[in-house]
Amino acid sequence: MSHPEPSQPVHLTKASAVKQSGGQTEGMIRSNAIVDKCDGICATSMLAKPHTASAIHHHGEQDTIVYAVKGRGTVVSEGGSKRVDLEPGDYALIPAFMEHQEVNDGDEDVVWTIVRSGRIPEVVNLTGWNGEPTKA
Repeated sequence: MSHPEPSQPVHLTKASAVKQSGGQTEGMIRSNAIVDKCDGICATSMLAKPHTASAIHHHGEQDTIVYAVKGRGTVVSEGGSKRVDLEPGDYALIPAFMEHQEVNDGDEDVVWTIVRSGRIPEVVNLTGWNGEPTKA
């Protein structure tokens, strides 16, 4: 064999097993899919109800990749001055410590699949742009 043995078997999380997780904002439902299974990566989903916006937040040292599954949503960053619109099939990279906000201005749910560069997803909600972390 020319490569090391895998550290664990293939892991499956059925849709019925995906459960709501921490770091919630009203109208935004974050759920853990594959978390705390291996070093350096985790996967979650985010559902944004119509006409909602997340708290301004960042993900600490974790880089984040967003894949737009359903609906049309926006990532707002750079102090609220930059908007990146995503529609189904689009990807976005949110660098570590980038303050941002997810926004659904539409009339339909937005669903995103999210992959982060950490074992457990980190969400640091802030009091505003360049703000302090909120109390949990």
